[in-house]
Amino acid sequence: MSDMAIRVRSAPTLGARRTPGSLGDKLFAALCTVAGLFVLLTLGGIIVTLFLGGLPAFLHFGLDFLVSTRWDPVEGREEFGAFISVFGTVVTSILAIIFAVPVAFGIAYFLTELAPLWVRRPLGIAVELLAAVPSIIYGMWGLFVLVPFVQMHIQLRFGEALGEIPYVGFLFASNSFAGTSIFSASLVLAIMILPFIAATMRDVFEQVPAVYKESAYGLGATRWEVMTGVVIPYTRVSLVGGIMLGLGRALGETMAVTFVIGNANRMPSSIFDPSTTIASVIAMEFPESLAGSLQQSALFAIGFLLFVISFLVLATSRWLLRPRLK
Repeated sequence: MSDMAIRVRSAPTLGARRTPGSLGDKLFAALCTVAGLFVLLTLGGIIVTLFLGGLPAFLHFGLDFLVSTRWDPVEGREEFGAFISVFGTVVTSILAIIFAVPVAFGIAYFLTELAPLWVRRPLGIAVELLAAVPSIIYGMWGLFVLVPFVQMHIQLRFGEALGEIPYVGFLFASNSFAGTSIFSASLVLAIMILPFIAATMRDVFEQVPAVYKESAYGLGATRWEVMTGVVIPYTRVSLVGGIMLGLGRALGETMAVTFVIGNANRMPSSIFDPSTTIASVIAMEFPESLAGSLQQSALFAIGFLLFVISFLVLATSRWLLRPRLK
């Protein structure tokens, strides 16, 4: 046998390949399992805490708690109902989505299809930086800038005219001229969730294979036809996910809404009326509530309802996408 063969056979092994089931694999699997269980335990802990904290209010008021419009924390009269805050939360979030989605789509379409290369990166970074602005800054800006603008240029100019429309005019009637209203809160929320939705849309639009779009252009399709016939169908699952992400942010927003919604515990009859949301009620009253009091229990109860609403929104989005996910 040659000297070369002897040296090859006697060469030390640099590293032995571990077989499946080795200590490293088991440790990695255990850590991943713990991480997954930690999420479930945290979620379960939040649910249990909110439910147990709100249980006295649920037992005291029964189903009337869900439909009652009363909210009187004065000692001796303590009457609480969740309907107004739930209504304000849902309406402001839906209006915010209606305002934000078209603008976010326009931003994403511009950045991916129309903007020159030297504009795309700085403008994309600017949009993403909006997400880094603290919510209290949005609230202060909304109170001192947006609310007066809505009051003078939208509510007075368009509200009176739209209020004359038969059957639906009451939705735009100007019953209050304070400026703080559901409409103002919805605008602030729309600006806050805009970067999340726009960034998601831009990223998923860029993931569409170029050959798909080029094929459509080769067949004579216009930009709009390519977007509606190729890009949106290809990315619809991710688009809905991005919109649901923005909706979830809008449902739970606290400080910005507290500044501009008016915090009035009464049922609004117009989008220009002040109202309240679950998050703003909790932010305003929880620090002053007594431990173990019925008021604090009612705040825990509406917090639990907010969690349920968020879960229903997520479940609905998954149900709507179910036929397309198969």
